[in-house]
Amino acid sequence: MKNQLSYLPAVLLMLMSMNVFAQDWPQFLGPERNSTSPQKNLLREWPETGPEVLWTVPLGIGYGGPVVKDGKVYILDRNDEEGDKMRCFDLNTGDELWNFEYAAAGSVMFPGSRSVPIVDDKHVYSCGPFGDLYCIDLESHKPVWNVNVWTEFGGDVGNPPSHESEGGAGGFAPRGNFPIWAISQNPLIYDDLLVLASQAPDAGVVAYNKNTGNLVWKTPNLGNENYASPTVIEIHGEDHIVMVISSTNPIGRRDTPKTPGSIVGIDPANGKILWKFEGWECHITVPSAVDVGNNKILATGGYERGATMIQVEKQSDGSYAAKELFTTVEFGDQTKPPLLIDGNFYAQYGTNNRRDGLTCMNMNGEIMWKTKRDPDFNKGSMIYADGLILATDGARKLYLIEPDISGFKPIASSELLAEQKGEGMVARFGTQNWAPIALADGKLLIRDQSRMLCVQVAESY
Repeated sequence: MKNQLSYLPAVLLMLMSMNVFAQDWPQFLGPERNSTSPQKNLLREWPETGPEVLWTVPLGIGYGGPVVKDGKVYILDRNDEEGDKMRCFDLNTGDELWNFEYAAAGSVMFPGSRSVPIVDDKHVYSCGPFGDLYCIDLESHKPVWNVNVWTEFGGDVGNPPSHESEGGAGGFAPRGNFPIWAISQNPLIYDDLLVLASQAPDAGVVAYNKNTGNLVWKTPNLGNENYASPTVIEIHGEDHIVMVISSTNPIGRRDTPKTPGSIVGIDPANGKILWKFEGWECHITVPSAVDVGNNKILATGGYERGATMIQVEKQSDGSYAAKELFTTVEFGDQTKPPLLIDGNFYAQYGTNNRRDGLTCMNMNGEIMWKTKRDPDFNKGSMIYADGLILATDGARKLYLIEPDISGFKPIASSELLAEQKGEGMVARFGTQNWAPIALADGKLLIRDQSRMLCVQVAESY
């Protein structure tokens, strides 16, 4: 017994190390792509100055968030005058370990980076705002393969802004059929497939072999200009790739015939369209679909378009049909899918014309409460962990919140993102932090328009 007990400390250390790696944040919205983390032991009390900021690194302007795997942070940074740069940092120290950059100059409205990478055991994958999809080897830090998901399928970049045309980064020039807010895709790995929406005229969702870059399948164009990323939802015991497609966008497309948006289910094996719900009315859809369970799906959007819940039914002949359960304009989120906690939804419903703040809705579409502007939440990011919500407000504050259908229950808050002095675009967009946040090994990663912060939000070991 004595000899067996002597191994106990080593075993415990190994288990703790395994637990740390189990808390990786390897893709958009975390391990399960639902903004939920297995992290435990969140700090319930913060000092007056807020939780400790372990390190800060400078970034270019943008809205692309980080991912974490095996103690390394990956983020696709961008300089609109030059191109995209994949950067890798040490999670504990903030030291930059390596980077890889490629030319992709140009700018659109709300300039800078757009997407969140995805990382597996061998590669990190990312899609830049002009459609450059790269697979980069984690050992050599060099590309294994790359394609352009926009031009490969009939996309025309038009004339990206430059100093000679429209005043440099942040300007807006003729763009052919290029999306107003650029390619905004967060790739998805399904088995050996890398899946994303091309947003191009000749394809909808596309799937590549993640190791070789060979195109495996593509759907036809699914409709209108779109910014949502695909997600996997279980429908009647089978995995479906689900996409939310915008209705016609009147901004810059006033001569385009008006058509409704849709929610589409796709067979991940071959790209076959399994079902389609037509009737989603949001002309700029950014959030991915939410898996509600029991073959139900929630789509949300901004611009005062709200949310729609549908149910997918399997017919006697094996086909599928989708029906609407409810639609409400009183609940939505302009940039990210809501959290689903104990059968209730939490979202930041801030749009151009309304400020409902943090909003809670039950499974039947009934609004339980709204913070409105007291306090204001507008396009921030949220993670559910250890029974609590970590939330940025989209501007300056970080909150720790107890989810409760009876009302807003903040536990702690801190103005971590105080206004920073800057020039040009940094001065214009300030501390706007609309990018998805990431949580790994007790550390919360937040970015604004000039930097990324690593904040200790859980007990360290």
